[in-house]
Amino acid sequence: MQELLAYDYPVLGAFWTVMWIFLWVMWLILLFRVITDLFRDHALGGWAKAGWLVFLIVVPFIGVVVYVVARGTDMARRERRRTEEQMESLNASLRDAAYDDSNRAEVDRLTRLADLRKRGDLTESEFQTAKEKILH
Repeated sequence: MQELLAYDYPVLGAFWTVMWIFLWVMWLILLFRVITDLFRDHALGGWAKAGWLVFLIVVPFIGVVVYVVARGTDMARRERRRTEEQMESLNASLRDAAYDDSNRAEVDRLTRLADLRKRGDLTESEFQTAKEKILH
């Protein structure tokens, strides 16, 4: 029985194998992004979505290329709008969590105390005592 050695599979063959696997994975990612965009698009009707989906399933390589050429610009706009909406929603929820009504009252009182200390109406020890009362 003949032993298989590393030189039985040339480096160029390994390179092409890795290249084809990479291209296949990239195409799958693009296919799923196109299908996701297709179903997220509210401007298309049900029959148009079904038509595109059949086209993508029957001739997937050509279907993906045609979809990206025909609707690629709108695809980018929809993704950008969705990202902006998600960021705005995240910022709003963080703002609400960090600055709710109970925190707002404490922050306002601490701001007034700091202003009084800055003007010289409160000493440092009075400021620290009042701050401790607000925070606890």
